[in-house]
Amino acid sequence: MLEATTLIVPIMAAMVMVSWVWTKMVKTLWLNPKRLERVLREQGLQANPYKFWVGDLKEIVKMDEETSSKPMMSLSHDLCPRLFPFVLNMLHKYGKNPFLWYGPTPGLIIMSPEIFKDVFNNPYGFTKGRLSTLMKYLAPGIVRYDGDKWAKHKKIISPAFTLDKLKTMTETFFQSCNEMIQEWEKMFLSSNGTWCEMDVWPSLMNMTQDVISRAAFGSSYEEGKQIFHLLRDQSQLVRKHLQRYHIPFWSFVHGKDFRRIKEIDRMVNDLVKGIIKKDEKAMKEEGEALKKDLLGILLESNQKETDQSQGNHNKNNNVWLSMNEVIDECKFFYFGGQATIASLLVFTMMLLGKHIDWQARAREEVLQVFGNQKPNFDGLSHLKIVTMILYEVLRLYPPVPRQDRLAAKDMKLGDLFVPAGVQIFVPILMLHHDEDLWGSDAKEFKQERFSEGILKAGKGNSPAPFLPFGWGARTCIGKNFSLLQAKMALSLILQRFWFELSPSYSHAPIILLTLQPQHGLHIILHKLE
Repeated sequence: MLEATTLIVPIMAAMVMVSWVWTKMVKTLWLNPKRLERVLREQGLQANPYKFWVGDLKEIVKMDEETSSKPMMSLSHDLCPRLFPFVLNMLHKYGKNPFLWYGPTPGLIIMSPEIFKDVFNNPYGFTKGRLSTLMKYLAPGIVRYDGDKWAKHKKIISPAFTLDKLKTMTETFFQSCNEMIQEWEKMFLSSNGTWCEMDVWPSLMNMTQDVISRAAFGSSYEEGKQIFHLLRDQSQLVRKHLQRYHIPFWSFVHGKDFRRIKEIDRMVNDLVKGIIKKDEKAMKEEGEALKKDLLGILLESNQKETDQSQGNHNKNNNVWLSMNEVIDECKFFYFGGQATIASLLVFTMMLLGKHIDWQARAREEVLQVFGNQKPNFDGLSHLKIVTMILYEVLRLYPPVPRQDRLAAKDMKLGDLFVPAGVQIFVPILMLHHDEDLWGSDAKEFKQERFSEGILKAGKGNSPAPFLPFGWGARTCIGKNFSLLQAKMALSLILQRFWFELSPSYSHAPIILLTLQPQHGLHIILHKLE
């Protein structure tokens, strides 16, 4: 009898657990999605019927794999059919603002500029949401925070990106870019020719990695390359599972990959922590001042907040960054700074390799401002034609072609009621290519549209949504850093070479977290006389 009684307790506990799990699954996978679907449909919004567990993910993944399996037939800038085939299909099928299913999560597609402004301007109501659980491994730090935590990080990080600080980094930009140029010139010496064919994409990635290593840590790429290799491996694993991550228990089914993602995260944490502690040790033992790299400025700003808080007898450590938070920001410097700038530069060279006339006009401006001398901060800030070209590249080929937000609570968007748990899909690329907003030439390379600035670049010289760096208060904190580095690299390239697209170039943009050329960028590089 005692043995039977002893068995009853664990059996009942197991039954209670199974019942709880079953109830939770039914609510998550059926009841809640059907409730959200009903609320959205009652407002006239349309979508495919919800499919238990997977939603539209099977069709989304299939269409993405089909379009990315082959290059585009021509050098067209109409990227939406290639990058967002399922979303485009939904818009054609149901009109503007339909919704789709990321597993059991409905995603509302926003094509109205006024509505997306409300989304971006309300970081407390619309958060980074569930994707951040996976994306945190590649985009940690300020980029994934919301509310008060985001405000705290922005306050401490902002001093690292003021114009005065960027001036001091101009030499760093020059050093890394010039080393790349010297490597390109060596190819001419070895071939004794005036032209050569090459894939510049690896060079641009290495150069931007080198810039971030030096700017962030005052070290060369050799010291930071292990971090980049790890983050690159991690990005491939994350992308492999990103679309399917909304499927409940997906991480358990593919546990090996997710364990590797976490292992890489621990390894990167240890490497970055080692760099930080080495700097701190040098300061304590040798009395060195904080270096004026991004990490040094960040630590200095963080220490200032700590001292002020303690001086005011405020024991709340939420006003400064912990060691782990500093590490997260350093990892974001690495990934965010490198990937987005490399994307901007490679598509700039692609477009100028096709439009030789505008390449010549940009070179003429660079030579007029700098001659053959080293580009400087003041001159880079006054390159009007180069700036117009970079803006148009960012419009046609935004490094981050989409953004997502999650309704953290019941919200209103214009006349729409958005219940908590609905994801907001903002297709930046589609907004940038919308002919109603930018004119009939929206899918063409027309950099002159920015001749009077961003606010008059839209259709009929009116404002249009230009979102390569986000919007409003959440505008990317590294915007000026990215543009200044791109101007430095482009100026040095134009001073030494002219280039054209190689016949072997295969036009196949693909989203690997950022927009990248799937098969590289093959150009024919000519040495200027």
